[in-house]
Amino acid sequence: MGWTWTYANESGTAVSPASGTDEAFASQADAESWIGENFRTLLDEGVDTVTLLEDGSVTYEMSLHPE
Repeated sequence: MGWTWTYANESGTAVSPASGTDEAFASQADAESWIGENFRTLLDEGVDTVTLLEDGSVTYEMSLHPE
């Protein structure tokens, strides 16, 4: 299964952004690299938070907005 992202809007509702991916990454580093390259586009598409999953288990959740 690997490492995957899920996406949510400000209210916590799951969203499916056009630029999002269902791709399973081989490593956490690969998944984090992808989000680093795509977070601005995801923000523009209404994504506020992302959750990183490893084989379906939550690793962490984070906001895409700067602190």
